[in-house]
Amino acid sequence: MTGMTSTGHTPAVTPTPDAEPGPGHGRTRAFASGLPPLTLGAEEEFLLVDPVSRELRAEAGPVVAEAAKELGDRVGPEITRYQVETRTVPHSSLAGFADQIRATRRCLGGAAARRGLRIISSGTPVTAPPGPPPLTDDARYSRSAAQFRALDDEQIACACHIHIGVPDLATALEISNRLRPWIPVLIALSANSPYWAGRDTGYASWRTTTWGRWPVAGPPPYFESPSHFEDLVAGFLATGAILDRGGLYWDIRPSHHVPTLEFRAADATATADDTVLLAGLVRAMTATALSAADAKEPVPRPAPDLLRAACWRAARDGIAGDLIDPATGRLVPATRHVDGLLARLRPALDHHGDTELVDRLWSRLRDHGSRADAQRAVHRRRGRLADVVDHLIAGATAQTV
Repeated sequence: MTGMTSTGHTPAVTPTPDAEPGPGHGRTRAFASGLPPLTLGAEEEFLLVDPVSRELRAEAGPVVAEAAKELGDRVGPEITRYQVETRTVPHSSLAGFADQIRATRRCLGGAAARRGLRIISSGTPVTAPPGPPPLTDDARYSRSAAQFRALDDEQIACACHIHIGVPDLATALEISNRLRPWIPVLIALSANSPYWAGRDTGYASWRTTTWGRWPVAGPPPYFESPSHFEDLVAGFLATGAILDRGGLYWDIRPSHHVPTLEFRAADATATADDTVLLAGLVRAMTATALSAADAKEPVPRPAPDLLRAACWRAARDGIAGDLIDPATGRLVPATRHVDGLLARLRPALDHHGDTELVDRLWSRLRDHGSRADAQRAVHRRRGRLADVVDHLIAGATAQTV
């Protein structure tokens, strides 16, 4: 994957007590009035489909070339020729970020249409031809296929990656350690991949399960220090578990090429609204983690096996079911868990001016149900997967924020 360009800040924070604990944490902290906003950005991955057959089309090269006339280097190929990736610039304003996400999707959709195609934003393809997908002609992707073999056969999966600006590796790892317990919530919120190659998997996020098969994927470990992180990476490189630092497929990772912390747990989001909601939440989570670190609050350390199980449960049911709270091991209704997260994040959301927009987008998603449920609801009406593809085509460029 290629990446966005971003810068970050590590502000000094003066915590004050607030309400609403989160997994493994004490009480929420407020923020100093002079705190500069954290920067945010995103990478979004899309699939190309034929509007008549609704099948995937391996024409990423021509579509990227067409879109690049307007987007420049903010659009590029992905591992398969079915996929296209777009990137934002760094933003301090969530509203400005939302405007760019909408404009970029509109531009890419137009470029695909001029090639007789459409874009969809789903974690997995609704339908797909049998056999390995056609890989993009790139030396790194060729090395990946040779090294990881059939694992690359399932890389038609698409994600939405949110980047938050941070100044250094130590800060990134501190935030990663503190936010690991919230990964299941991000998976549940963004779940948008119930179908895989023509069948209903029974999961809300099948993409999450496919990515979990990679040697270095899923929730990141607890990092004792930057040297601990570097030692792990060196071991992965020496043993061939990753090709390079870009092969660290953890759900949260320090970016290997820009000064950001990258959140990778989310499926490709069905609409621009979903990407904006995700970005607003992730930025507030990061700011809250920085506040907790400044206050020297204890770092939560859920058992790795329990956290992995919590991610599985989130991928299976999304926000329609119950989530495992990694702090207690108990099941909690997913919507109630998200509401608790929002309450905990309120000071950070208020500080960034994001509260109203995030509340509105979450209320809409909660009231209408998950994007995975929406795909299934469309299919139930007539039993046609083509209708699901049409639904995703409409959502990919909808301008509804």
